[in-house]
Amino acid sequence: MKKLALLSVSDKNKIIDLAKSLIMLDYQILATGNTAKILLQSKLSVTEISSFTGFPEIFDGRVKTLHPKIFGGILFRRDNEEDKIQAETNYISPIDIVCVNLYPFVKVASNSSSTLEEIIENIDIGGPSLIRASAKNYKFVSVLTSPSQYDSFIEELNNGDISLETRTKLSIDAFSHTSLYDTYIANFLEKKFSLEPTHFRVNLPKEKILRYGENPHQLSSLYGKFGEYFEVFHGKEISYNNILDLIAGVELAEDLGDNSCVIIKHQNPAGAAIDKDPYEAYLKALKCDPVSAFGGIVIFNSNIDGKLALKLNEIFLEIVCAPSYTEEAIQILSKKKDRRLLRQLNNISEKHSSYKDIPGGIIIQDSDSQTLNKDLINIVTNKKPDENDLEDLYFAWTVAKHTKSNAIVFAKDRATLGVGAGQMSRIDSVKIANMKAKEHGLSLDHSVAASDAFFPFSDGLLEIIKCGAISVIQPGGSVRDNEVIEAANANGISMVFTGIRHFKH
Repeated sequence: MKKLALLSVSDKNKIIDLAKSLIMLDYQILATGNTAKILLQSKLSVTEISSFTGFPEIFDGRVKTLHPKIFGGILFRRDNEEDKIQAETNYISPIDIVCVNLYPFVKVASNSSSTLEEIIENIDIGGPSLIRASAKNYKFVSVLTSPSQYDSFIEELNNGDISLETRTKLSIDAFSHTSLYDTYIANFLEKKFSLEPTHFRVNLPKEKILRYGENPHQLSSLYGKFGEYFEVFHGKEISYNNILDLIAGVELAEDLGDNSCVIIKHQNPAGAAIDKDPYEAYLKALKCDPVSAFGGIVIFNSNIDGKLALKLNEIFLEIVCAPSYTEEAIQILSKKKDRRLLRQLNNISEKHSSYKDIPGGIIIQDSDSQTLNKDLINIVTNKKPDENDLEDLYFAWTVAKHTKSNAIVFAKDRATLGVGAGQMSRIDSVKIANMKAKEHGLSLDHSVAASDAFFPFSDGLLEIIKCGAISVIQPGGSVRDNEVIEAANANGISMVFTGIRHFKH
């Protein structure tokens, strides 16, 4: 009697070649409706499941493989005498190979034109059951869930038989496959029906192993679909730290808008600017801290041309990222062999969740996607900022949002002049920002300043005023706000309260 292989796939890629190979190896092919149809059209010998079980597919195909002859053939233990007797008594033949991939739930659910009924119909029932049954009985059954597995499987089968080691790996891959599928379904339904999640589910495919983590002694891997957002088309392999810096820079650039440039070092902006074109924006951003820019990451949200590429080549940069490049720019930038060139493929600033691991679990929060509502700001001082000051305040506020707390950002003409980041004291952040500006020959006279959180005392504001700032933007909300406002009025500066804060730990 011929050995049995069951094929039931929604992804028909390479299924004809797989079936041909199995037939040549003396397997009888069992297949469900649409899979059988494809194989029969290719003149292959196929037995439809309904013919094998003697029971028709019913309910528009909702029930077709859920039958004792199918699941018995998969699950019975070949080395168990009682199982053998029951299989013989019930006319159950062993099914040694099961190839199943599932209804395209994710694709259908992601399509905005799909109805809920269509999405529900793409929740596979028989497929996961077949996969799990086969994976459970891996000692005797080989389970395939992806066309990427077919070639190596057939190569091994041609050499005699499938090893227990291979069947074990295929089993684990199968359980991972159905787990990911169920995660998509549960997450979709909770969101669709506005239900509070009962579990936090993360089930992402491994994209690649990274060279190492933050330090060479730390292992690191990349999971998910990073490649849908960024294309690395030149240079060394991207690293763990590169990715963190890249995301920090792109989030800021997207918040700043058109013709902006962001230079990132250790997830903090070493410079940022907006101008009439990316070339001018880069020149202004670089002035803020050209020393820290060395070895940094530069982000643009508009096209890089040859003129800008020549300028970028004047210093060492780890990464250049933009949505597009001219051919001339690519030729110029590619002269630096190791520098990574990235093309941003999609916007990353859509609302999402962020999380960090803690002992025993994780903590999760919404992403900080809040933008400043300019109609709701509160000018709290006697002096009012003019239109130019307001534009600079909004700019500085956006940069401060993406700077590690405690954050102080000085700016003028929509360019950073000094950035103080990640200090235990807000006064220290002011002093560092002032020191960096002086170091690079930048004056803070008639600048504006942003603080990511309120001033608990007036001393932080007074330190900013000493540096030359004429206007300040901050959340407000301190029990000593009146003291801070009085200090601003006494020194003749304007101050704006936003009503929101942007801690970034």
